[in-house]
Amino acid sequence: MANQWFRFKHFTIHQEKSAFKVGTDGVLLGAWADVTGVDSVLDVGTGTGLLSLMIAQRSMAEITAIEIDHSSCEQALVNIRESPWQERIKVEHKSLQDFAADRQFDMVISNPPFFQNSMTPADKGRMHSRHNTLLSPKELVTYSKLFLKPEGKLCLIFPVDEGRILINLCSDAGLSLHRLMRIKPTPSLPAKRYLMEFRPYPAESVAEEEITIERGKRHDYSDEYRELCKDFYLDF
Repeated sequence: MANQWFRFKHFTIHQEKSAFKVGTDGVLLGAWADVTGVDSVLDVGTGTGLLSLMIAQRSMAEITAIEIDHSSCEQALVNIRESPWQERIKVEHKSLQDFAADRQFDMVISNPPFFQNSMTPADKGRMHSRHNTLLSPKELVTYSKLFLKPEGKLCLIFPVDEGRILINLCSDAGLSLHRLMRIKPTPSLPAKRYLMEFRPYPAESVAEEEITIERGKRHDYSDEYRELCKDFYLDF
């Protein structure tokens, strides 16, 4: 059973009400997303508010966080109110499909419900947070493009197989892959996740990277993983 709270260097995530707990995927995405020149962010499916808080720590951006699950939305509100950046983060209890904004954003970011082909959990809240029952990858791409500025970026993390499909979906929607980081659990295992950045214009070339989380033993973290996440994890 996951802890009811997770303490980072500059904020704490309470997660007893949220179906989607703090995990490596969210921390990787929040630490990797390029916030250079980013003044406005839309966090889709904020869950505990983790990504919004990480981006707020790394930038001066104004952030709108949307969440369809009522309990998770309440949890995000608590976490953000207890943080140093509550004035820059607005939480809305809405789905992406129902979200209406009078402006576009420099960044759309999401750790989305991507387990399309796995068994649906019995718990309804966890089903909504981990599966695409309420937001399909195609909808995520379509609506994200709608809310992106012409020079904006869409930042996502997906399992490798679903990530390859997503790259094609984005291409069909006019979003080009600009950055790709492959995430390997250990040196001997293949990549399990893709960190991806898309933009609404072609890339001259795709900046590709690879990172290994653990050297081989449990909790023996690689230097590159420590460097990426050093501003967040207490032990790094």
